[in-house]
Amino acid sequence: MNQPDIFVIETDGLSKSFGDVQALKKVNLRVPRHSIFGFLGPNGAGKTTFMKVLLGLTRPTKGGGNIFGHDIVNESVAIRERIGYLPQQPRFIEYMTARENLRFAARFFFSGPADKIEDRCEEMLNLIGLEDKADRPVKGFSGGEKQRLGIALAQVNYPDLLILDEPASALDPLGRQAVLEVMERLRKHTTIFYSTHILDDVQRVSDSVAILNKGELVTCGPIEQILNGKDGLVYTMALKGDPDGLGERLAELPWVAHTTMTHRNETSVWQVSVSDETAAERDLLRYVLADPAVTVAEFNRKKYELEEVFMETVKGDVNVR
Repeated sequence: MNQPDIFVIETDGLSKSFGDVQALKKVNLRVPRHSIFGFLGPNGAGKTTFMKVLLGLTRPTKGGGNIFGHDIVNESVAIRERIGYLPQQPRFIEYMTARENLRFAARFFFSGPADKIEDRCEEMLNLIGLEDKADRPVKGFSGGEKQRLGIALAQVNYPDLLILDEPASALDPLGRQAVLEVMERLRKHTTIFYSTHILDDVQRVSDSVAILNKGELVTCGPIEQILNGKDGLVYTMALKGDPDGLGERLAELPWVAHTTMTHRNETSVWQVSVSDETAAERDLLRYVLADPAVTVAEFNRKKYELEEVFMETVKGDVNVR
């Protein structure tokens, strides 16, 4: 299997400067096929610039990359034929209906019979849940309805990659939920690469995550890996009784990296960082329960919230790359 079959997007040292301002700094990124890939970063981090470079709307200053195995600088036309793009503020022909907007866009890609174009428009309207408003002027749509229509317009040409710039940033919770549901439904059809600063949404729908800060890629990987945090895989335990010498005994286990303990009322709270998930799942709790002087009140695998990881990473307190 060659690389384009594994990764839709690959960049190598991708850099972009505007005069003395370096917007992107040696970004190395890989986006797996058929993933929902969340591209995070504070305002001004360089997310939109990165997307414009991918789309061939601006050229990198140094480095490069490819999409579907095509060079992003020299083969941008071939790339754009297979991409759907939703800008942060999509534009519509407001006096036309949703169906008419879709029909207008579809005719740029399809030259077949009119009924086939109509079938495609109907398919898109059903996909985004606007079939009941298909023949209403877009000017009367809510923000969430317009964003869903924007996704449909980006998807109308059956793209192999959807690039969405802040698809839900200006929406209320109901609008955001509707957009996320559309993205979930599209998962089986295409790869979705989207930028956002709404961390809850990323944690709900994304397979992989990258965090960009001041033009630099500071962390990237599967979301489960990112949510393990800076200490890797950690188990937490709340113990009652006298766990005398437990820390030393745990340290003797080859798959225990380190332990910390704090007191909470009459309970000792332990965090155990491990290097072997299988061994920990099989033996850690059993090992602790073997001590007759200890009662286990709580035992969980620790999961960080994405907001916690994001804030620590962007502040530079940790390096989880």
